[in-house]
Amino acid sequence: KLGADCAFFIENKPALAAGIGDILHPVDVSLKNHWLAIVKPPVAVSTQEAYSGIIPKKPEISMQQRISSPISTWKNLIFNDFEKHIFEKYPQIAEIKQTMYRQKALYAAMTGSGSSVFGIFDEDPQLLFPETYFIFKSKL
Repeated sequence: KLGADCAFFIENKPALAAGIGDILHPVDVSLKNHWLAIVKPPVAVSTQEAYSGIIPKKPEISMQQRISSPISTWKNLIFNDFEKHIFEKYPQIAEIKQTMYRQKALYAAMTGSGSSVFGIFDEDPQLLFPETYFIFKSKL
């Protein structure tokens, strides 16, 4: 009754997911003393819609190698393949990501197939969005 990727949320530890999100590989990443912000706009992206714009390809550099790099370099190393297609259709989601970078996010990306966007910050981000957007912030 739960999604296959729900196992990811059982332990409070960073991990890379494989398979359909049910095979977890721990990673050595510390987000301690960083801030996490998640912004959810009032739009929904269906899984079918998200996957219709994806063309699978094997990356040149493994995610394990990329995520081992400093967080400040992730902007140029770690990409969500759903973003290009989804951002074209829902520019308000792309704007959330750009706003996070303007507010000094170390890294920002759309969550999975959308429509939420998360950002990792050194300091408490002062994010201003319309009241119809849901905003969650927490110090890690």
